[in-house]
Amino acid sequence: MTPVRAPKTRAAPGSPPPLDPQLRERVAAALAMSWPLRLDRIAQARQPGPGEVLPTEESLSAGGRFVVTRAAVKADDHDIEVVIARPSRHTGILPVVFHTHGGGMIAGDALSGLDEFLEYADEIGLLVISVDYRLAPETQFPGPLEDCYAALVWTAQQVSRWGGDPTRIVVAGTSAGGGLAAGLALLARDRLGPALIGQVLLCPMIDDRNDSASGHQMAAQDTWNRQWNGVAWQALLGPLTGGPDVSPYAAPARMPDLAGLPPAYLDVGSVETFRDEDIAYAMGIWAAGGPAELHVWGGAVHAFDHLCPESLLAREARATRSAWLRRLLHHDALDPGWWRRL
Repeated sequence: MTPVRAPKTRAAPGSPPPLDPQLRERVAAALAMSWPLRLDRIAQARQPGPGEVLPTEESLSAGGRFVVTRAAVKADDHDIEVVIARPSRHTGILPVVFHTHGGGMIAGDALSGLDEFLEYADEIGLLVISVDYRLAPETQFPGPLEDCYAALVWTAQQVSRWGGDPTRIVVAGTSAGGGLAAGLALLARDRLGPALIGQVLLCPMIDDRNDSASGHQMAAQDTWNRQWNGVAWQALLGPLTGGPDVSPYAAPARMPDLAGLPPAYLDVGSVETFRDEDIAYAMGIWAAGGPAELHVWGGAVHAFDHLCPESLLAREARATRSAWLRRLLHHDALDPGWWRRL
């Protein structure tokens, strides 16, 4: 019998998984420019990085490929602005993606990260609405989530004015936006609000306890590390952060009952702070008998497809998300509410 040979090298316990080779240079550059975040430096975190070009309505319209407009949503004591983008080449009534932007709950605006979802809108035929919710720490929980929920209710009531289908709304977001999208799906379920048909949660930020194995493992590796994550949660939740009284709508990983949620698409990197909390969330949906699809991209850090969009990994991830959206909309067209009868 041929003896089984041990591998020549073995990763030290607790060391991060290897990075995808195409990401290494960009990750090293991002880490070289990183600095400890503090509550009194959030204004600095909101500034664009070296060479970063912020999106504008003109740039997102892509020379006429999209019609981009704005509208105001009336809340109790303030207005909430939304950005509406419709692909010019698609006619008729379109399904709707309701987008909540990333930025750790402390940065960004309705245009942040919107370009990716406009790609799907043009490919598939979607109307995209993105909400400019108030940011922490100036507005703490539940303010940002309630802004998003008010805009979601408004969307269900008004979206037909732009040719959107109010019965076919998917909530979607990346990072903090993914956490807000997960919170919206929970609120819509529990308040008997808009009947969503899906949720796209890309590397969602969903656990204020900030104490997962992956968070510790990637403390010096990920582009959104445990230290930044902790400060962002403190900005949103204040002294409640990590304690027993945090609402599961703020931190969906705390929700004990994940039954009755619309189909979820989750993805996350294997070299990412949020890896373990996002995997656990998908498992919680499955354990409750719900539909979820989970992708863990090997060698990927947080928001890797924005960091290195030309990489093979990023292109595969975006194609996979687009394919899931197509499949979701196909299933819903064949049998609306199919997942409620599982």
